[in-house]
Amino acid sequence: MALGLRATDVVADIGAGTGYFARRFANHAGKVYAVDIDKDLLAITQKNAPPNLAIVLAAPDDPGLAEQSVDLIFFCDVLHHIENRAAYYPKLVRALKPGGRVVVIDFYKKDLPVGPPPSMKLSDQEVIAELRNAGFTLSKRLDILPYQYFLFFERAAG
Repeated sequence: MALGLRATDVVADIGAGTGYFARRFANHAGKVYAVDIDKDLLAITQKNAPPNLAIVLAAPDDPGLAEQSVDLIFFCDVLHHIENRAAYYPKLVRALKPGGRVVVIDFYKKDLPVGPPPSMKLSDQEVIAELRNAGFTLSKRLDILPYQYFLFFERAAG
């Protein structure tokens, strides 16, 4: 698996929606939090969910995760929906365990046959700069998706 999940990892799928990724992560991780602001989508996720998948109804400005509770925070096509990311990122920092990671998959900022219009998208360089400002460093990049970048971040040293 591209994320390198361990059986003991705790994963937060932020913007989980109906749980597409969260359910798959639950097959490989110890605990998965499906985090979303839409209770109706989370209700779909909760239906027949595996026992290690928990639902978190979040606020638009707060993922609602406990301090040092997760090893991996995952965003897929979601980050561009968060309005005040500069205020949101410190909440991610608090939620991560030491050595924790953030993974971002989002659409390239250009015309594509899928996804929102370019005006709504964030470029990979914008995401890297924002997360750098929040205390993260880009640790890995996978170029395996045709329409999206796939970025791995770790807490900056010191």
